[in-house]
Amino acid sequence: MKRSIAVLFVGCLALPAAATAPDATMRPLARGELANPVLMRPKLRPSAKALEAVKAALPHRPKLRPVSEQEEAMGRDAQIILASAAMGLPNSLYPVTRPKGLAEKVMGERSKAKRARAKGAVCGDPSIQGDVVGAVPGRFRGCGVKNAVKVRSVSGVVLSQSAIMDCGTAKALKKWVEKGVKPALGNRGGGVKSLRVAAHYACRTRNNKKNAKISEHGKGRAIDVSGIKLKNDEVITVLKGWRSAKNGPALKRMHKAACGPFGTVLGPNADRYHQDHFHFDTARHRSGSYCR
Repeated sequence: MKRSIAVLFVGCLALPAAATAPDATMRPLARGELANPVLMRPKLRPSAKALEAVKAALPHRPKLRPVSEQEEAMGRDAQIILASAAMGLPNSLYPVTRPKGLAEKVMGERSKAKRARAKGAVCGDPSIQGDVVGAVPGRFRGCGVKNAVKVRSVSGVVLSQSAIMDCGTAKALKKWVEKGVKPALGNRGGGVKSLRVAAHYACRTRNNKKNAKISEHGKGRAIDVSGIKLKNDEVITVLKGWRSAKNGPALKRMHKAACGPFGTVLGPNADRYHQDHFHFDTARHRSGSYCR
């Protein structure tokens, strides 16, 4: 018995220091230290031979899924990596390197679009696209516009006909589109595509009445809108929609939102002259906006 204990004791003394030392994995880890760096190492990219096999098979294999615009821009290298993943080949945890010149191409296209918007901008606002007209003389006293612009679109919404107006009216129209038209319709029909313009600058009297005062249309401070066209080509008209259950609430919300940006807002509830359109102008009244 004593001899067995002695042998066991001597055997323990003979063990290597590494065997008797505490297990390195049992100690607390320092901040940022991996528990087992070997196990956490990312997988290697597919070998050159494996990639060549994928390249050879790729044109003859059916597409696994539609290629996104980003993948299309990244080119064939990205498609090969995706195909290798579908075939069960190991992929790297590192992101695929961008093709040379991709960033420059994207930034160039953005700069080009930005320059195009700036080139077509009027009234110092890129979201108001059109042409500078300058002074527009009136046929008779009281008509005319000092600094007119011909607006084609506002905030991405096209006008059915280019409208002549001053910049104050153009900016009010933009605000109405952003704060009134778009929120009232949301994503219905894919969103707002265009405005149906019934009238803009015209040297005439109010409601074309003889001996009446000059209309705000004759001063470049008014625009009439008869309807809104959606991106799915659905058209919402003031004439048919104002009193309908489907379109009435949206049109009334638009009408209300115009009060403030415009000084005068007239619709079907105003009089018999405005049953089929909204009249907006930027004339200012002492009592505030006149909206009916």
